[in-house]
Amino acid sequence: MDRPMPVASRLLLPLYLLACLLALLGLGTLWYGLGKPVLLPDAASPTHKLQCASYTPFDKDQSPFDQPFRLRPARMDADLALLAARFQCIRTYSMSGLEAIPALARKHGLKVMLGAWVNANSLDTDKEVAALIAAANANPDVVSAVIVGNETLLRKEVTGERLAALIDRVKRQVKVPVTYADVWEFWLQHPQIAPAVDFLTIHLLPYWEDDPSGIDDALAHVAEVRRAFGTQFAPKDVFIGETGWPSEGRQRETAVPSRANEARFIRGFVAMAEANGWHYNLIEAFDQPWKRASEGAVGGYWGLYDAERRDKGALEGPVSNLAYWPQWLLASALLMVVAVLLAGRPATPLAALGLPLLAAFGAGCLGLWGELMRTHARFVGEWLWAALLIGLNALVLLHGVLALAQRSGWRERLYAALQARAGWLVLAAGFAAAVSMLAMVFDPRYRSFPTAALALPALLYVLRPVATRRAEAALLAFMIGAGVLPQLYQEGLANQQAWAWALVSVVMTAALWRSLRRTPKP
Repeated sequence: MDRPMPVASRLLLPLYLLACLLALLGLGTLWYGLGKPVLLPDAASPTHKLQCASYTPFDKDQSPFDQPFRLRPARMDADLALLAARFQCIRTYSMSGLEAIPALARKHGLKVMLGAWVNANSLDTDKEVAALIAAANANPDVVSAVIVGNETLLRKEVTGERLAALIDRVKRQVKVPVTYADVWEFWLQHPQIAPAVDFLTIHLLPYWEDDPSGIDDALAHVAEVRRAFGTQFAPKDVFIGETGWPSEGRQRETAVPSRANEARFIRGFVAMAEANGWHYNLIEAFDQPWKRASEGAVGGYWGLYDAERRDKGALEGPVSNLAYWPQWLLASALLMVVAVLLAGRPATPLAALGLPLLAAFGAGCLGLWGELMRTHARFVGEWLWAALLIGLNALVLLHGVLALAQRSGWRERLYAALQARAGWLVLAAGFAAAVSMLAMVFDPRYRSFPTAALALPALLYVLRPVATRRAEAALLAFMIGAGVLPQLYQEGLANQQAWAWALVSVVMTAALWRSLRRTPKP
């Protein structure tokens, strides 16, 4: 007579299937939560055109530093045709390579605020100013104003006196209004500029302020500064020459970049500006990937359209923070299934619950890291670093699921190989966390939080510590742990991304510390 199957064995398969279902449900909740459409009031339509948008004519593979410097006339023509459906005018920043802009603007029924790039090189500046004057005088029906310099005082490339002289030179030779554009504080720091211009052009970018404003306070801050300037510099008009919100990038204090926040800011600002009769220009028409090199990931994502000229939903209709969420859900679900199949049958009822959940957690972390690097990685070195961390996570995930499985044959041999090298895996994760923590403490402004890349090894090895080298683990644990409070202090206690990184860092520190206790003394 056969013996009855133990209760634990009978529960194994139902628990396993339930855990797999919960894991897939968790992945679905994660990706849908990130990508679900947000409904907001529209700011623009074919019958309601907005005022101005900043325009730089670079394709996704171009930058102003290219040598030789060649813009594509067909691209500019197509861009202006697209913008003419939503805007009344465009703002440019330089004359170099943009000689055709006035004619193209005329073709598409747009006005142009022409800009000359003013910098420390007087010869380059003189060429820009001469071209600006010539274009303004040759196209009086299209050029509505000229802008002599952009954030030149912020960059400390010329003095206020030199800039005022350039403005005066242009005013004497053109018949359209003349202005200068800079962050609002620099108008207050250089009072000699306001009397020289016909109207003030101020930049209001709450994300980049020294004290960043979150999305809930950003519009109130913009309104406060605009009203103060309107009072202080009356009767001259105050033109908001740049305002907007980034759709990607790292959080700064309470300021969180996202497509939904970009749309919320743009649509709210347009309603406020038009209700108050303010003149404005939105930054910017199209994403500029080249800016990521100097401004971090966030620099490349201020566009109303992406670098492929696809609508990001900033002006009208539903907007999603992650339009590709179904693809990421499918990819992470497939990765979870692969991990589960590689592991095989769980060893215990507890393992039956834990194995699919661990596989889903690892797959979700890898997906989040992949999406972050898709938008944030700037250089070959960053892509290589991202790839190495993906490889590390794949090994850690495989080690973790095999530890919970019934093993024999090739599974046992593979697990034994990983277990023998597990000390190096935890050291590699600790090294990555220590390097990242040093960067976040000493040079954080343009860096993204690596939370998703290190959450899996931190969690796995704090729950299942492995023996590793004592001195190295102690040093890495000290470096990571010592950086937690300084980075939180720098980022501000309201920064959720900083708190998530701090939590992972604490867990990683604990994992390294636990590895010390398992290391036999020499």
